[in-house]
Amino acid sequence: MSTEKKASTSAKILYRPVGIVSSILGGLIASMLFKQVWKRVGSDDKADPPGPLQSEYGFREILLAAVLQGAIYAAVKSVINRQGAKAFERATGEWPGS
Repeated sequence: MSTEKKASTSAKILYRPVGIVSSILGGLIASMLFKQVWKRVGSDDKADPPGPLQSEYGFREILLAAVLQGAIYAAVKSVINRQGAKAFERATGEWPGS
């Protein structure tokens, strides 16, 4: 059973700056987290993960890096967005989502 909360137009507009700042913060956090995970998972001593155009890496390693990065970014984005919306609701009494 879902208890969907509707947002007013003013709540959506007021939340935009919060959403932008939290998105930037989330990207920075996800990037740092991914680099730390890659240091432990990667097959060599390089700190940076492989890019798709780097010929010295095999397809599996490039694919693993892409999948890990995508999963980490998605998880961090979800946590940051959800917590930001909850904090906004506590501060204003309105849910910022649709």
